[in-house]
Amino acid sequence: MNARVEITATDWHAWICGEGGDAYRCDLPWTVSQWADRNRYLSSVSSAEPGRWRTSRTPYLREIMDCLSAYSPIEVVNVMKGVQIGMSEAGFNFVGYTIHHSPGPMMYVMPTIDMAKKFSKTRIDPMVAASPALSEKIKPARSRDSDNTVFQKAFDGGVLVLTGANSGSGLRGLPVRCLVLDEVDGYPASADEDGDPVTLATDRTSTFTRRKIFKLSTPTLKETSRIGPAFREGDQRYYNVKCDACGKMQPITWNKIKWEPGRPETAAFECDGFDEETGEVCGHRHPEHRKGVLLREKGFGGDAEWIPTAEPTRPNVRSYHLSALYSPWYTWAECAQRFLDVKDDPAKLQPFVNNVLGEEWEDLGGDKLDPTSLLAKRETFEVDPLPAQVALLTCGVDVQPDRLELEIVGWGRDEESWSIGYHILAGDPSELEVWDQLDDLLSERFAHPAKPEGLRISATCIDTGGANTQDAYRFIRPREGRRIWGIKGYAGKRPVWPKRPSRSNKGKINLYAIGVDAAKEVVTARLTKTGANVSGAGACHFNQERDKDYFEQMTVERKVTRYVKGFKVIEWHKNDHDRNEAFDCRVYAYAALQGLIVGGINLNKRANSLRAELTERTLHNMPTSDETQASALIPQPEEPANLERDSEETQTERATAQKRKKKRRSVISSPFMSGY
Repeated sequence: MNARVEITATDWHAWICGEGGDAYRCDLPWTVSQWADRNRYLSSVSSAEPGRWRTSRTPYLREIMDCLSAYSPIEVVNVMKGVQIGMSEAGFNFVGYTIHHSPGPMMYVMPTIDMAKKFSKTRIDPMVAASPALSEKIKPARSRDSDNTVFQKAFDGGVLVLTGANSGSGLRGLPVRCLVLDEVDGYPASADEDGDPVTLATDRTSTFTRRKIFKLSTPTLKETSRIGPAFREGDQRYYNVKCDACGKMQPITWNKIKWEPGRPETAAFECDGFDEETGEVCGHRHPEHRKGVLLREKGFGGDAEWIPTAEPTRPNVRSYHLSALYSPWYTWAECAQRFLDVKDDPAKLQPFVNNVLGEEWEDLGGDKLDPTSLLAKRETFEVDPLPAQVALLTCGVDVQPDRLELEIVGWGRDEESWSIGYHILAGDPSELEVWDQLDDLLSERFAHPAKPEGLRISATCIDTGGANTQDAYRFIRPREGRRIWGIKGYAGKRPVWPKRPSRSNKGKINLYAIGVDAAKEVVTARLTKTGANVSGAGACHFNQERDKDYFEQMTVERKVTRYVKGFKVIEWHKNDHDRNEAFDCRVYAYAALQGLIVGGINLNKRANSLRAELTERTLHNMPTSDETQASALIPQPEEPANLERDSEETQTERATAQKRKKKRRSVISSPFMSGY
C-alpha cells in the first residue's frame, strides 16, 4: 500500500510560482519600446553608439514603436521621414519584439534583393548576435542548416523572411502577420512582371485579423512617391515640442530654424508663438543644446507629444512625419550649412528637401523649356582662352550612323558650367577617319589664363549603345588610361555614375552603366539658371555660337507620366522626328564630371587652386605704373633671355595647334546647319 503524500498550501504556492507555473503563465503585455529597452543591444558592427538600446535617446520613436505592439489596435503605421533619426532601428526593434515576444510569420522588404542580402548580414545578424534574448531564439547559421540563411531566419513559432521589392517570387511567398516595407520610395514600379511590390507584399497579410504593417521611407518626387500618399492616408501626426518661454506646442520646422547672416553655426529653433493681447511674436531662441530637453515626451519627464492634424481615410491607420531637424546626431548648424551650400542649385536642393526636411520634392519643371528664351540668354565670352572660372573640362560624345556629335563643357566651382565647344564630325563610324578626328580633338590643350600649358579634357564619355558599338569599343579600349570611358545609359532609379564598371561586353572594356534619368533631371533643372547675370552653383553659360537649333535639341525631351500595371511612372520622352543629340552630349559630359568626382577629384579645390595661380600670375604681370610694388611682392626673373625663349616655344606650340584646328575644320561640318 502506497504511502499518502500530504501537499501543504506552502508547497502548492512554491510549485505554482516556480516551474509548475511556467505552463500557465502568460507573457507580460510589453510594448515594443519596453521590450527594446530591456532586451535590445546595439552592435559595434552596425551602430555608432553600441550598447543597450535606450528609447530615451530618440523619444519620438516610442509612440511609433508601441503602435506596432501586439496589444495595440493599430494595424498600419506609415512614416515619412528624414535621415539620421533612427527610424530603421524602430523597424529592427519590431523584428526583435516579434521574434522574442510575439512570434509569427514576418517579412522585411528592401528595395532590391542585393540590399536585402546586405541588410541581413550587416544589420539583422549583428542585432541577433548582440542581443541574448534573440540569439537564444535563432540558431547560428550553418552551411547545411536551412533554418538560418541570409534570406530566412526561423525561430520558435515563426519565421523572418527577407526579400527585395524587385523579386516577384519573393513577394509571393508565405502569408505573414507582420510586414516591414523599408524605403518604399526606392521600390521599382513592378516586381519582375507581377505588379506593384507594395500591393503584392500587403496582400500577404490579408488572412490575419491582427496584422501589423510598418511602412517607412525618405520621400522622393511628389509625382512618384509612395510614402507621400501613405502619409496622407493616415492622421498625419507631427511631433510637437513646448516653447521654453511662452509654452506654445509646435513642431520643429525649417522656417523656424534661424541663424545670424553668414553664421550658420548660430542656427537655433525660434518659437513663432503669437500673443494676441500684445500683438507680439514670442521669438524665443532655443539653441542646439536644448534640443534633448525639448524632445522629452509627455509622461517621461517632458512635454513633447505626437499631435494628429487630419482624419485618417480608414480606421486603424496612423501616419507620422519626422525630419532630420529632430535628430540627436544632426545639428541645426549642419542643416543650415548644407542648405547654404545647395540653395542655388535645384539639382542639389532636392536631396536637402528629401533627406533633411523629409518632404516630397515637387518638380515644377515638367513643362517643356522654351528654347527661344534660352537663346535670348546667350552671353559674350571667349573660349580661347577659357573663362578664368573653368577648373576642368569634360566631353560627351554621341555616336550616330553617319557622324559623331560632341560637346566640350567647362566646369567651375559648385558645378557652374560653360559650353566651350560643340562639334559634329561627319563620317562613317565604321571607318577610322572620323575616330582619328575625334582623337585629335580630345588630345588638344585649351588655353587658360592661369595655366600657360593650357587644360586638357579631363574625362570623356562615349555612348556605346547604338549601331556602332564595336567601333566605339575599338576606339575606347586603348585610350581608357586617358579617361576616355565607354558608357551605356539606363533609365529608372539609379545613380548618375555607378560604383564600378562592367567588363562583360564583347569589347572587354570598362563599361559604365549611367543613370540617364537622374542626369537629365540635373541638366534640365540647371537650364533654368542661365544668363549673364546668373552665377553660382549649377549656373549654365552659353556663348553666341550656340544657335536656336542647339537649344531646341537641349529642350526637346520632357517628362511624361505613364502607368505600369496601375502604378505611376515618370519617363523622359520626345517625338520620333525630333533631334536630341545636344541634350545627350550634355548629359554625357555631366556624367563624365560625376565619374571624376566619384574617382576622388575635388572640383571646388581645383577651382580654388586655379584662382590662386591666376592671382599670382596677375601679380607677375602688373602694369608698369605698379612695377615697384610688384617687385616688392614677387621676385622677378633674373634672366630675361629665358622669357624670350619661353615665348618662342609658346609661339611654336600655338602655331602647331592652329594648323591642327584648320585641318579639323575642313572635315567638321557646321554644328547645326548641316541638315542632319
